[in-house]
Amino acid sequence: MFSKKMEEAFNAQINAEFYSEYLYLAMKSHFEELHLNGFANWFGVQVQEEHAHGMGMYDYVHERGGKINLAAIEKPELKGDDTVAIFEQVLEHEQLVTSKINGLVDVAEAEHDRAALSFLDWYIKEQVEEEANVRQLLATLKLIGEDKKALLMLDRELAARTFVAPVIG
Repeated sequence: MFSKKMEEAFNAQINAEFYSEYLYLAMKSHFEELHLNGFANWFGVQVQEEHAHGMGMYDYVHERGGKINLAAIEKPELKGDDTVAIFEQVLEHEQLVTSKINGLVDVAEAEHDRAALSFLDWYIKEQVEEEANVRQLLATLKLIGEDKKALLMLDRELAARTFVAPVIG
């Protein structure tokens, strides 16, 4: 049985995943305006990943017989316009998403919903990977500093990133 508490918690997380998609779309646009197409590509892949994460939860709620309640998505705001500040915001955001996923796990544990716990295990592992990837990029950006040539080399490297649809669950 899919409890009302689980349904509400999943709906809140679906909104958070789609907010992440929207935030990364704003960041993609920022880098497109700077003509840093590799960074824009990196964020484009993030947009696709966040959409897939939200839809994975959306499908799960339906599979469990729950009801989807879509709420308004908050307008994203960039906390800075330099590359390091943006990636610091990304790391902060991914840490927030991790805490929200952990909160969803807490609800599943309280509701004794083993199916939800099993499903959410993938998301927990994904968040570890997301945070690690952003930390690595942030460390690289801090090493680069003001070196424009190094920034352009990283931009070229990020242009090679492609979206691979996740197998969730």
